[in-house]
Amino acid sequence: MNIALIAHDQKKEDMVQFATAYQHILEQHSLFATGTTGTKITEATGLSLHRFQSGPLGGDQQIGAYVAQNDMDVILFFRDPLTAQPHEPDVSALMRLCDVYQIPLATNLAAAEIMVRAIEHGDFHWREIIHKKKQQG
Repeated sequence: MNIALIAHDQKKEDMVQFATAYQHILEQHSLFATGTTGTKITEATGLSLHRFQSGPLGGDQQIGAYVAQNDMDVILFFRDPLTAQPHEPDVSALMRLCDVYQIPLATNLAAAEIMVRAIEHGDFHWREIIHKKKQQG
């Protein structure tokens, strides 16, 4: 599965701790992250991932493009709802794309823990079926 990891500045440490705790699950998948978040995760865990630009520089839009092409399976986005984000329209657009294309999106630690356990248990097998249909179509 293709999993995107995104975290606003005040949530980056939470994301690093999350990636460390669930490294044994995440390492079995293709990981993508926005700039600084990806750097921090790699430094802390050694996980291999593809880094996009930072969110304010277009990283959210780059992940959104993957969503629109049905090439992203899950997004774990630790948002900071208490701090204004200069790229809030990009964040909103990414969340809208997840709704349009039925891409599971967790926006906080609690939801991300549930989602990563579901990934571990194979509950997102339907995404593999979608990928096979895309390849055939």
